[in-house]
Amino acid sequence: MPRAPRPARPVSLRPLAPPDWLVRSLKPQSAPIPWAAVARASVAMALPLAVGILAGQPTYGALASMGALSGVIGDTADAYRMRIFNIAVPQLFGALGVTLGSLVFGQGWLAVGAVTFVALVSGMMSTIGAVASVSGLLLLLNCVVGAGLPMPGQWWLAPLLMTSGGLLVLALALLAWPLRSGVPERAAVAASYRSVAALLDAAGTDAYDDARTAVTASLNQSYDLVLARRARDHGRNPELVRLVAQLNALTPIVEAAPAAHQAARHACAHLPPEVPAAVRALAATVERGAATHTPGDDPATRTAHRLSEPHDHAGRALDHAVRHAAETLNDPDPLGAIETDDRLGRPAALRVRARRAARNVILSGASWRYGLRLALCIGIAQSLVSLIDVPRSYWVALTITFVLKPDFGSVFSRAVLRALGTAAGLVVAAAVLAEVPHGWWDVPVMMLLAPLIPALTTRGYGYQTAAITPVILLLSDILNHQGLGLVLPRLVDSLMGCAIALVAGYLLWPESWGTRIGDRLADAVADTATYVDCAFGTAQDPAARARMRRGLYRDLSVIRSEFQRALTEPPPTGTRAAAWWPLVVAVERILDTTTAARVRIRHGAEPPKPDEVAEVARELKELAQGLRTSDTLEEVRTDFTLGPKNSVLEPLRQEVAAARAIATAP
Repeated sequence: MPRAPRPARPVSLRPLAPPDWLVRSLKPQSAPIPWAAVARASVAMALPLAVGILAGQPTYGALASMGALSGVIGDTADAYRMRIFNIAVPQLFGALGVTLGSLVFGQGWLAVGAVTFVALVSGMMSTIGAVASVSGLLLLLNCVVGAGLPMPGQWWLAPLLMTSGGLLVLALALLAWPLRSGVPERAAVAASYRSVAALLDAAGTDAYDDARTAVTASLNQSYDLVLARRARDHGRNPELVRLVAQLNALTPIVEAAPAAHQAARHACAHLPPEVPAAVRALAATVERGAATHTPGDDPATRTAHRLSEPHDHAGRALDHAVRHAAETLNDPDPLGAIETDDRLGRPAALRVRARRAARNVILSGASWRYGLRLALCIGIAQSLVSLIDVPRSYWVALTITFVLKPDFGSVFSRAVLRALGTAAGLVVAAAVLAEVPHGWWDVPVMMLLAPLIPALTTRGYGYQTAAITPVILLLSDILNHQGLGLVLPRLVDSLMGCAIALVAGYLLWPESWGTRIGDRLADAVADTATYVDCAFGTAQDPAARARMRRGLYRDLSVIRSEFQRALTEPPPTGTRAAAWWPLVVAVERILDTTTAARVRIRHGAEPPKPDEVAEVARELKELAQGLRTSDTLEEVRTDFTLGPKNSVLEPLRQEVAAARAIATAP
């Protein structure tokens, strides 16, 4: 009897699917389009071209537009004072870079050595902070351009033109400052209040963890904006002092939120809607600015007065916190409030922070390692193009400079996204170079292409690269008139730069692909153990305890960003980060639960015994030590033996046990 034919197996298309890390890298980020920056980019990039054409010097206009391009890329700050630092300071370093590069143009190995040394300095600068990182980036970028491209006119003309283009962006960004001074800061603080209201809305639901992460990010942004201005004013500006006081008034609400979340989950009920409504009314008061009403006549205060009297510890804590915030917003003397309840402390003077940053850069091993990585890659690129005839060879080093920025994201994924973004941008550039004649047509084309840079930058690095590529090629064509001949060499140069960055800047440095996410998380767990120790002590200053808690949330926010960056790496780093991700969430919950227990004690719950606290802290310290000594997560069963089941620490013990029980997936 003939055997029945075997049914055909369905063909699996999984091997043809892109890897998960690439999908995560290419997924566009959700962020609002900065329409004001879009308008500024259109004007700032096209106006220099128009002036240059009108003056009969289109190359001068192209150089000024190149300077404007760096200003457009750095135009990311909200506060007006921050815009001065974010745009003007990098422009000064960019002018220095193009000057140094021009001086060694055509000098052979002297140019190779000079650019390599600038790469070392640029890399070390990038470890200081955001503004220093962009300044180091422009220093190296413009040095590479100056060393690889002949500049028109005297030695000072190119730096002057490029700096003028960047300062044009700054001038456009500051146009509304006299009319909107302080508005971005007030808007940021009001947004923090609204994020806290959303957190209270999410209390008792599965959306609470995401809402808490949003609150941390919003508070970080608000404190950065306000304290950046306050560092200069040192408390003399009443408006800034009021903003700090309003931010500090949010701290008790944020501290009470975990307790309210636990109570809502236990009772399977949401918070009364008038509580988040009261916080939203406070946000509206903040956004209006300085109070013009009499105390007690503010809508936020009236809303707070309508709150029903709660009966549990969490409800009382939240009620008192909201009323305290309403009183702070109506305090006619914000200086008194900030002096008696300064939750973050005053930042050091600018000269002190500058001296401290310089010392850290010189003595930091991480600073030297990154500087040497960047210098090695740039040195290889400059040596290679000196030995091989590569037209417009500076593109190779430019690609390396953009890709090898670990503070901007994963080096590996940036190299891949750079190649893909360049290829996509070259398609647009080819159409522009083939169809658009030189002259006045360059101006409207630039007005259409330039706004895509800030619009797509918020979507991700690959999208930003795709937007920048046709703009740079259009400006390059104005300078050298190669037309479509620019397209293929640019693709080859970009691929060469990506290959050098991947091999010499990534694979040869195990710390770059063997990321220290475990060590960073272990530090946060150890700090959480310290916070548990001090949270239930009587000697700890409340303001110091609040600063410790805020610092821990900020550190965990940075760790969360590090993990999200590691998820875009190929295996094994990406796989390891995905396995460890639940532990990050568990540590955040431990911190929340500790804060909730502290709030309950402050509002009448019986405090735990010292040996209970010591047992929890010991388990956390053992967890931290285990993270430092292991590359994989190991399940550890925890049996707490001290303290009754109805202790205020029981939820905390459950969270610690859950964290220690997390194991790697099979």
